[in-house]
Amino acid sequence: MLELAILGFLAEGPLHGYQLRHRIEHLSGHARPVSDGSLYPAINRLVNAGLLDRRTEPGASAAQRHTLSLTDAGHCELMRRLRDANGLDISDSTRYFTVLAFLSHLPDTADQHAVLRRRLDFLEQPASFFHDGDRLLGADDTDDPYRRGMLTIARATSHAERAWLRETLA
Repeated sequence: MLELAILGFLAEGPLHGYQLRHRIEHLSGHARPVSDGSLYPAINRLVNAGLLDRRTEPGASAAQRHTLSLTDAGHCELMRRLRDANGLDISDSTRYFTVLAFLSHLPDTADQHAVLRRRLDFLEQPASFFHDGDRLLGADDTDDPYRRGMLTIARATSHAERAWLRETLA
């Protein structure tokens, strides 16, 4: 998802590495900080693959700054990753939110809606964090107030998201 976020933010215009990291951190939240040890190798992979262009500019002090921009091949790769989002990109909330953050870059509404339908299909499957044997447990099935809280919040979030998805797809 880091590479998708890099491609997505650079589709909106060139950025310096520091600006890019700052935007990715805001998108992913404090629970998943972006370290230089993960960001810059990902940038290098994308540059080496011809998906990004890196231009060196003079910085405010003696240090040079690198401006990153998306190549045509990078734009095509972003479109492919968004259009083909499936599996964990749909079921993992953080990964899905990264897809959703850039889904408007897909020019075809039918492609956008196909991604949203995959998410809706996933959300409509029975799920729970907890089980009693093979039986899924709901909020009403536990006396543990914290587990009940988790399940209540998850149910409300899922309900709100499914309503938004149905409205958007209508």
